[in-house]
Amino acid sequence: MLSPTATAIRTALQSVLVALLVLGLKYLAYGLTGSVALYSDALESIINVAAAGGAYLALRVSARPADAGHPYGHSKAEYFSAVAEGVLIVLAALSILWTAYPLLFHPREVDAPLLGLGISAGASIINFVWAGVLLRTGRARRSPALIADGRHVMSDVVTSAGVLGGVLIAKYSGLSILDPLLASLVALNILWSGYGLVRDSVGGLMDAAVDPDTEKLIRQAISTEAEGALEAHDLRTRHAGAVTFVEFHLVVPGDMTVEVAHAICDRLEDALRLAVEGANVTIHVEPQEKAKHHGVLVL
Repeated sequence: MLSPTATAIRTALQSVLVALLVLGLKYLAYGLTGSVALYSDALESIINVAAAGGAYLALRVSARPADAGHPYGHSKAEYFSAVAEGVLIVLAALSILWTAYPLLFHPREVDAPLLGLGISAGASIINFVWAGVLLRTGRARRSPALIADGRHVMSDVVTSAGVLGGVLIAKYSGLSILDPLLASLVALNILWSGYGLVRDSVGGLMDAAVDPDTEKLIRQAISTEAEGALEAHDLRTRHAGAVTFVEFHLVVPGDMTVEVAHAICDRLEDALRLAVEGANVTIHVEPQEKAKHHGVLVL
């Protein structure tokens, strides 16, 4: 059985292959129809290929063990991949707007044979299935790169559905302006998706704290498993890819032996790793006079 890291890397590599297949199908659909809206859809798939490749490389780097130059490991590499994907998404959106803008004033008739639309629909079905795989695997492996890739692919599915519907309406209603108008709407949606990816990834690079639900689990584990200690304060958390760093000060009675205090810390570390998968725990033990009478009280 593959390790969680190996599974994530294999999934990222498969994502590159799926993205290449979908890109080929969508570009074929554009070639058959000449629709600028389908062109915008195909262009977004180019970004999918680049993003999947970036995620694969980032996962390979993040899997490297800690070394002398990187004592905390390489797990933040995944955030760089997600930021790069966000930038690529913005560039794709600008390219679509550049192509669609003149056609808003001089629309051309859309040629939409059912074969071309059917190929585009088939590509979207493949994307829908694969987006589900990426999101499930990314959440299970706590991989920002896979989750970002899955969210991007799923947004591609939504925009593709809108594009297909709009092209059909444009073809059979004679409203040719719908074609560049839809392309512009796709571009705006892509811009929003890119903004979301960059925002979330920058939060990881800036050592944002864990979400409130995870912090609640951490506090509960400390409160119930630190028997013998008095309190825990100055709790700090941050994410780095699949790793969650947890640091806090643990106050113990002044006459407690080092051996007993160490046993409490071991018990806490085990409990926190069970509560939060991938937790990396650092505990600073302090004597009773360092108590601040706030933070996490031991039950």
